Amino acid sequence: MSTGALATLLSQQPYKFTGLKTIGKVVFILDMVLFVLFSILISLRFYFNKCALKKSLHHPHESFYFGTFWVSIALIIYSMQAYAVPSCGQWLVKTLEVLFWLYAGCVMLVAIFQYHRIYDIQQLPVHEMMPAWILPVYPFIILGPLAGTLLYSQPQPSSALPMLIGGIAFQGLGFCFAFIQYTLYITRLTAGLLPDEPKRPGMYVAVGPAAYTANAMIILGSQAQVILPPGFLGITTIPVGDIWKAMGVAVGIFLWLFAFWFFALSTVGNIHGYKYAHFTLSWWAIIFPNAGLTISLIHIGNVLKSGATKAVCSAMTILLCAAWLWIAALTIKAVWQGHVLWPHKDEDMEDIEGHEE
Repeated sequence: MSTGALATLLSQQPYKFTGLKTIGKVVFILDMVLFVLFSILISLRFYFNKCALKKSLHHPHESFYFGTFWVSIALIIYSMQAYAVPSCGQWLVKTLEVLFWLYAGCVMLVAIFQYHRIYDIQQLPVHEMMPAWILPVYPFIILGPLAGTLLYSQPQPSSALPMLIGGIAFQGLGFCFAFIQYTLYITRLTAGLLPDEPKRPGMYVAVGPAAYTANAMIILGSQAQVILPPGFLGITTIPVGDIWKAMGVAVGIFLWLFAFWFFALSTVGNIHGYKYAHFTLSWWAIIFPNAGLTISLIHIGNVLKSGATKAVCSAMTILLCAAWLWIAALTIKAVWQGHVLWPHKDEDMEDIEGHEE
């Protein structure tokens, strides 16, 4: 998920240089290789452990991460638009349109039935709430930006208009649900119950909903200016597309600072507890949500024509690329030493009786 987000971030840089697109394509190819490899490995896990899939989907911690599988697929589709469409024909544009709607249907089923199972079987105490509880609905938070990106090449208005409307609706579902979950998260923090130090990088997951929604509102609003036909909604006195763009940019700026506040809060929390932290897979949350924060700021800089904002985005991108390399190295080291991705070392630690002792 983080590698795919990095690929999409590289494709939207405000300041480009020779070789940047090639670097982005390499990251995109790496993302697809990792996705296929990890899918095969986890499928083998479920094959050799017949009950593992059911337990995984019902586990009070691991089950939430099923949503990351679907987010990874969305980011692959996103990168196909950015890197493959310019080199392919109209057939890929049509393929991406079909994939968009199939994907939306699949993640709707996931959001409904997975949360039903979670609410029906699990009893999750609010004082343990983590932003990861939002992950089953996270694909909808990506659908708005995905729709806005695909719209650049979709035929108008036959395919583009339904995708524009769908992107707004899907983004609304994702953000509204995440906003409700925000209240549980803030309730936990208000009680003075910060996550344990090794899991604090997972606090960055809270950045994503507002950041990607800001991205969606700006890009969909800008596309509406081009896509919406004259007299849309029966309004002929004003250009509706211009109004949608103005509203989208205003809402995007409004939400971006909200996302940045969660970023700052998470950063202070991690710095404060760094002495007691050790590597866990939740550290990957440093990349994906903050890539969304950077992309949304890129769009803000573009619509405001702010050179200073674009320069900040370039610096943020460099930091995220460095963080990806650092966390990738830590992951390889931790797997090699048997500290993560081994039995009773990750989310299933709570399954061990007396683990707290």
